[in-house]
Amino acid sequence: FMDYNYLPVESNWAAFRESQLKALSVPNTGMAVAIDLGEWNDIHPDNKKGVGDRLALLALKHTYGEDLVASGPLFESAKIESNKIILSFTHTGSGLITIDGEDPEEFAIAGADKKFVWAKTKIEGDKIIVWNEEITKPLYVRYAWADNPVNPNLYNKEGLPASPFRTDK
Repeated sequence: FMDYNYLPVESNWAAFRESQLKALSVPNTGMAVAIDLGEWNDIHPDNKKGVGDRLALLALKHTYGEDLVASGPLFESAKIESNKIILSFTHTGSGLITIDGEDPEEFAIAGADKKFVWAKTKIEGDKIIVWNEEITKPLYVRYAWADNPVNPNLYNKEGLPASPFRTDK
């Protein structure tokens, strides 16, 4: 697979995941995010049951009409307020959390120059606030935008992970 890169950089694997995410615009499709189930050095996760469980949730909801949360958070919109960007999501279920109880990680922020730096973050309800004091006029955010994100820890309370995304395309 690919080695870790601890800096917010371009990533062909992240772009590939973005292509998969775009397929959700096709009717009768679903996508189970599995970025947290694999190993950094193997494209095929050992945890097949975890992937299957998430796919089963999608089938139960969309094929059998069960009233349940079947997806982790998906990026919806970004609003710039001063030196911060406020991110909104769909599929937040009972609310946003981090799986490890820490602040959300793997968020990078940039201004017009698109030079991304790691961001500070906090959860406020169903939104994520993102900022970095070095970026006084932020325009773009990326989440888990890497070949192998180190700790993509944003989930909904139902235990489903957020999908990686970027706002700069």
